[in-house]
Amino acid sequence: MSGLTPGGGIKPELPFKPVRVAILTVSDTRDESTDTSGQILIERVQAAGHEFAGRAVVRDDIEKIRATVRGWIDSGQVDAVVSTGGTGLTGRDVTVEALQPLFDKVIDGFAVVFHLVSYATVGLSTLQSRATAGIIDGVFVFCLPGSNGAVKDGWDKVIAAQLDSRHKPCNMVELMPRLLEK
Repeated sequence: MSGLTPGGGIKPELPFKPVRVAILTVSDTRDESTDTSGQILIERVQAAGHEFAGRAVVRDDIEKIRATVRGWIDSGQVDAVVSTGGTGLTGRDVTVEALQPLFDKVIDGFAVVFHLVSYATVGLSTLQSRATAGIIDGVFVFCLPGSNGAVKDGWDKVIAAQLDSRHKPCNMVELMPRLLEK
């Protein structure tokens, strides 16, 4: 693992295009005042120069998760949703069940790369995560585990570069105008 380094990178001479990002925390035990993983994501989204488009903390409830994400997507004011929590293996972990059926397309490589970077941090414990990503009606949706470490790994080592229009050889921002093509 230690010899594996990612290719590509940020080309600072290119223009940066901010993305509108909403943050969803799924938890039965946290609220906005105790939601450290959601706060980490908000800070990183803003530090990257993106527009913070909304925040919600909802219980591990399929319909509430769907309604929150669907509301953001239907508003037309969100380009990406990053969720934290509810991707584990317990009976109450339902983020994947809530959102994956709504995906028009699954971004299979996200889970692969997330687990690769997570393995470097937590070893085989990464097997306990069902991190996933997809596209719903032209909006990117990334589902991360709820721990602070997983959120940092997911944003810093995977999502941030793909939501940066200056990342080459390619990035997800350049795909946004074409996501709803027929």
